[in-house]
Amino acid sequence: MGNIQQSLIDTRSNLPAPTAPRLNFVSVLAFLAPIALGALTTLWTLNPGGAIVGVLLGLLLAQSPKIARQWERAVILRLGKYIGLRGPGLFWIIPFVDQVSAWIDQRVITTAFAAEETLTSDTVPVNVDAVLFWMVYDPEKAALEVQNYPAAVSWAAQTALRDIIGRTSLSDLLRGRERIEDELQKLIDERSNPWGVTVQSVEMRDVIIPASLQDAMSREAQAAREKAARVILAQAEVEIASQFDKAAESYRNNPTALHLRAMNMLYEGLKEKGALMLVPSSAVESMGMGGLIGAAALRQQKLTGSEDKPE
Repeated sequence: MGNIQQSLIDTRSNLPAPTAPRLNFVSVLAFLAPIALGALTTLWTLNPGGAIVGVLLGLLLAQSPKIARQWERAVILRLGKYIGLRGPGLFWIIPFVDQVSAWIDQRVITTAFAAEETLTSDTVPVNVDAVLFWMVYDPEKAALEVQNYPAAVSWAAQTALRDIIGRTSLSDLLRGRERIEDELQKLIDERSNPWGVTVQSVEMRDVIIPASLQDAMSREAQAAREKAARVILAQAEVEIASQFDKAAESYRNNPTALHLRAMNMLYEGLKEKGALMLVPSSAVESMGMGGLIGAAALRQQKLTGSEDKPE
């Protein structure tokens, strides 16, 4: 709750105050000109009434000119009744009759909001942080239809987020962020359109789940990865066995190719010094590898420099 209130304070601090006095260069000139004329009149006539009238007239005229920035619209009330919008640029009001009730910012505004300890449809408590991008498209409605439109938009976004989380499972919340963002944008837009506010986009920044559930999900993911690894290894064994079967069919009626393969196997096994090669006895008999093994042993003896005769 404290984070949400702080986000509201930050949002409101970035917006112009509704009725705060705003000085401008034209107001300063309108204030100083009558005072200067009154002072000259007093010096000329030696009557202080001119200066007093100049000060009062300057205070009155200084209330009339107003300047709205390019992205602002001023809401004007005349004796409490709405008469229209003014701005951007310089405009004039009737002092003490007209009132600028609000300055409406029409730029895109960002508001951070959150849903803390909200239960999903499968009763898992989650904390969700999101950012709302919105703007005022109708300053008249924003000023007349709602008391404080930035706070109203923020609270509408928070309640909409809680509503969507309550009818969404945890797996859908973690995997379907784009769908939830689109649904959340439509829901907030429906609530804020009567206030003259439209939502540009909604982006979910983070979804925080309990630590115990994170550990369980981590173990589940690890088990799934181990299962997938074993399945891949089994598939590789099947493919290797299939290739060996094809190779056996090729060697069955071609003893020359089989002997060449045997020689290649011995060469590959004895390339490094001190290598040990284990050959099944059945392979020695069926493939005629006795002579090859003897020659390989003599070659190995020469490479290692041993004086013992091979057995």
